[in-house]
Amino acid sequence: MADFSISGRMSVAGLQNQFKKTFGLELRVYKGSKFADPKATLASLSEKKVDDFDCKGNTKVGNFETKFEAATGLKVQVATLPNAAVEPGKLVNNDFTLSKASTMFGKTK
Repeated sequence: MADFSISGRMSVAGLQNQFKKTFGLELRVYKGSKFADPKATLASLSEKKVDDFDCKGNTKVGNFETKFEAATGLKVQVATLPNAAVEPGKLVNNDFTLSKASTMFGKTK
């Protein structure tokens, strides 16, 4: 499974598209309790300096979500796509790796 880098210069939509392309999963990005503006960059949404980091397939979903928040100050949740063949639109178990979740839920109807 391919890895990619995340930086503060990325837009929310760009990050979500890269995540979907890489893992076939949805990445929900939040600013507080609401969905973040897709056009905004991660740095513009965060109240802290955004640290660059890598998104790797062997990372557990829960660890990725925690690492993302620590690096960006923004909350994320990994979910299946709305048109996923299995459990559409559901949050992914935090104990799955991104690669395992991609294999299990990354197929669409």
